[in-house]
Amino acid sequence: MTKIIHPVAGAVALITIATFWLSTALTELFASHETIAMVKTAIPWGFLLLIPMLAATGGSGFVLAKQRRAGLIGAKIRRMPFIAGNGILILIPAALFLAFKAKAAEFDTAFYAVQALELAAGATNIVLLGLNMRDGFKMKAVPFHQGAGDPPTPASSLAWPPSAPAAGPGYLRSRTDVQP
Repeated sequence: MTKIIHPVAGAVALITIATFWLSTALTELFASHETIAMVKTAIPWGFLLLIPMLAATGGSGFVLAKQRRAGLIGAKIRRMPFIAGNGILILIPAALFLAFKAKAAEFDTAFYAVQALELAAGATNIVLLGLNMRDGFKMKAVPFHQGAGDPPTPASSLAWPPSAPAAGPGYLRSRTDVQP
């Protein structure tokens, strides 16, 4: 079950953060102050989805990692404090501040300074979560041509050009292979 929860929760979290970021950037560029206020006041409500998804992703990731801390798992684990710290120390307070300012229609210098900080921190988290997702796909390493019910393909069989099978126990030779 954990193997299902981890990628699903991680994908939902990444999509949620990307949605926050894109809606903020697009409304700032192309929309009215009323639309900006609507987006900025809606984002904190999105935390009701985002925070449990991030918690499920982190928790299930640690369960899946067990005691392993090297390689790709280690890289993912080393990124997590930056992602969490960025969210807790910058993104959540910034979103709450911006929602308060937008609701009061106070689009002043402080609003735009915090908005710039929020966009930078959000982009950082999107990149870090994307790297974690990429590394998760690398760890899974299932070739795209392989069906869901097929057994895993050994990496040696994916080499190009394909090599001829070696004769050995269980190898059946054809009549043309038999030497007199």
